[in-house]
Amino acid sequence: MVGLSILDMAGANQENITYLTSLGHKVYSEDLLRSLEDAFGSEPSEQTNASRIDYFLRSNFEYPADTFDGVLLWDALQFMGPALVSATVDRLYEVMRPNSYLLAYFTANDRVLEVPSHSFRLVDNKTVLIADRGIRSSGQVYNNRNLEKLFGKFESVKFFLTKENLREVIVKR
Repeated sequence: MVGLSILDMAGANQENITYLTSLGHKVYSEDLLRSLEDAFGSEPSEQTNASRIDYFLRSNFEYPADTFDGVLLWDALQFMGPALVSATVDRLYEVMRPNSYLLAYFTANDRVLEVPSHSFRLVDNKTVLIADRGIRSSGQVYNNRNLEKLFGKFESVKFFLTKENLREVIVKR
């Protein structure tokens, strides 16, 4: 399919932009992790303030309803506390078109309080390069059931395990 609108939540990355635009898609970029630090600092426990949550959502998701055909969320959700992650997923649901897809990653180790952060590079239609970017505090721990509940409004949620010990989650709106 050509001419899709894709939201890349890892910030502007030239390799990803070049790959997606070469396929005929429009790319919108937001740096969700940087915005997370700007709005809340480095501790997930600070992510309960309603006005800060509202500021965070306005800063990253100020798009009309049904704007995107796809969202590359990467691993950002695992660094959010429960209130913020719930508000973020609700807002994503609004800005995504029906039958659109979201790609997210979560650590497969559901017993840790700190998890690796990663960068993601689209190589081709079958390959995503994943590189470590350090350790961050986990906002909460996820297992498959938690993820199904988190994306409960969506039509479907599929899980895959990567060789990097990550849960790759593909969600259909």
